[in-house]
Amino acid sequence: MTVALVPQPQPEEEHSAMPEGSASYAADKAKILARLRRMEGQVRGVQRMVEEDKYCVDVLTQLSSIIAAARSIGLLVLEDHIRGCVVNSHDPEAMVTELTDAIERFTKSVG
Repeated sequence: MTVALVPQPQPEEEHSAMPEGSASYAADKAKILARLRRMEGQVRGVQRMVEEDKYCVDVLTQLSSIIAAARSIGLLVLEDHIRGCVVNSHDPEAMVTELTDAIERFTKSVG
C-alpha cells in the first residue's frame, strides 16, 4: 500500500500579494529580459576589449554603460515591486517595512 503525503499549507507570507507563480514585474518581463540581453552583450564586449588589451578609458566607459543599464533595470523592477507587492499589502506597517527593505537592498547594490 502506498501512502501519499499531502503538503501542509504554509502560513501566508507578508509579501505574497501577487498570485503564486506571478511576479510583480510580469507586465514588464519582456522589456526587462530584452534589457538584460542587451546588457549581457555589453559585458561580452567588455570581456573582448580586455582580451584584446583595449585602452583603459574605453573599457571604463563601457563598464559605466553596463552599470547604468543595471541601474535602469533595477529601478524598473523596484517600481513594479512597489506597485504590485507593496501597495497591495493589507498591513500599512508591513508595507513600509517591505518598501524600506527593497529600497535599501537596491541602493546598496547600485551605490
